[in-house]
Amino acid sequence: MSGFSFRCISIFGILKPAECDSFKKANANIHLNKEKAVILVSGGMDSLVTAAIAAQDHDLCFLHINYGQKTEKRELKAFNDIAEFYSVTQSLVVDIRYLAQIGGSSLTDKSITVSKANLNYEGVPSSYVPFRNANILAIAASWAEVIGASRIFIGAVEEDSSGYPDCRKVFYDAFNIVIELGTKPETKIEIVTPIIHLKKHEIVLTGRKLQAPFELSWSCYINEDKACGECDSCALRLRGFELAGLKDPIDYFKRPEYQKTISN
Repeated sequence: MSGFSFRCISIFGILKPAECDSFKKANANIHLNKEKAVILVSGGMDSLVTAAIAAQDHDLCFLHINYGQKTEKRELKAFNDIAEFYSVTQSLVVDIRYLAQIGGSSLTDKSITVSKANLNYEGVPSSYVPFRNANILAIAASWAEVIGASRIFIGAVEEDSSGYPDCRKVFYDAFNIVIELGTKPETKIEIVTPIIHLKKHEIVLTGRKLQAPFELSWSCYINEDKACGECDSCALRLRGFELAGLKDPIDYFKRPEYQKTISN
């Protein structure tokens, strides 16, 4: 990606110049031998772990959407940091701020306050951006068809999430049919939702197993310096780490205990 500085780091630390050259060559060969996949990366924990899963078998093509959200700059930084970590060579950032003009969400409308977390709430929260994921998937499908990607990975979570209607498995199954009907006959693109049935603590543990850089991700709906710890997204993330028996590596203004830690 343009503007990136390539840092050669392994689990053993920063590599020497000769080792770095070998790493770059090996990484280039890996990209050549894998099928392309578009990875929707918001910068949050779920999209990070989804990218880590996709990285095992695919050449990653990162897609990020700016839609006028209140933490747009911080999410974009997280996207760039994660893209650099995975040595992504093909990426796209798209602005669809018309979603903010449409409004109807506390994430984009300054007149609507982002509610504090209520993990027992069963309705659709004010942070729901009306039909956002359909807009995002349409962009992803267009790009995937152009660059020859066979899959679109998205970190949607249905089981342990905020309850957004466009994060359900049935929605993605339906959109796969839309893509099939709306693209060229020879185009074969599949939406993949690898964590949709996982609990948050299972997502954390999956990310730890795959050495995903959680410290680079950002989930807070309100702040761009330190995470608030009190919005719905922060609460779900903190509870996931608590249940996994791990400490979330990002900084918080408040770090409430949403669930007693359980052994795993």
